[in-house]
Amino acid sequence: MTARVASLHIYPIKSCAAIDLAESSIDRAGLAGDRRWMILTAQGQFMTQRQWPAMALIRPALTADHLELRAPGMPVLRVPLDGSQLSGTVRQATVWKDTVPARDESGEAAAWLSQVLGLDCVLVKIDAPSQRPSRIEWVERWCAAHPDLAEAFAGEHRLGFADGFPLLIANQASLDELNARLAAQGEPAVPMNRFRPNIVIQGEWEAYDEDHTAMVTVGQVRMALVKPCTRCPMPNIDQLTAQRHDEPGRTLAAYRKFEIGVVFGQNAIVAAPTGARLRVGDAAEIELDF
Repeated sequence: MTARVASLHIYPIKSCAAIDLAESSIDRAGLAGDRRWMILTAQGQFMTQRQWPAMALIRPALTADHLELRAPGMPVLRVPLDGSQLSGTVRQATVWKDTVPARDESGEAAAWLSQVLGLDCVLVKIDAPSQRPSRIEWVERWCAAHPDLAEAFAGEHRLGFADGFPLLIANQASLDELNARLAAQGEPAVPMNRFRPNIVIQGEWEAYDEDHTAMVTVGQVRMALVKPCTRCPMPNIDQLTAQRHDEPGRTLAAYRKFEIGVVFGQNAIVAAPTGARLRVGDAAEIELDF
């Protein structure tokens, strides 16, 4: 089967707005710049739109030298990429069950975010030597089921502050099918940004065929679909307004609920040569598991 890369997205700060890309470098850690920063409460809890939907209004941009942050009614915040404002102290930041070494960015960044979100918080960056592996039980399960493909994915797969895997891949046909169900109920369509994927694939890939796909290959980049992405209420948050809604979660739960939870999209690990890049429009080969 052949399809194409319809869009590419990174989320430099976990749970804040996306940056849409025309192309990106990619390695075992995923797309460059994805989820390298995270916001913590003063008590050290990592923050997401699940509890603080206003995080959707924090819009990052990456320049050659800075991470730039914008939010309604706020001046632009510029965070140097060279680490010159990072704390010299390594803290242990927790992402679900993982503890990740991180360093605080400046007090200015903390004050800016605290004003936007209405509580004391800090911005941390993953520490350069951090070694956080993907969820090994799912990687091993995939490799055992695909021994002919497993060699390329041998070894550890590192990531930043993402929930558990380097990539989230979504199928445009699956969103189209969901939107058809919403329309039949008189509900408005939702955009793909509700599901916060890194890579969207479109073409000869039927709705929810990703459930039965072993691997997606783009050029020399191979991506193994190792775990369905279970969904919390975040897709109900409008990424432009930060407003909560009942949909698409209610409709999705009516027909996409499995033993592990409500599923949309697939988490993936990566095998790619040094210097590999993905571009919007690239052909994607789909290897089904049927």
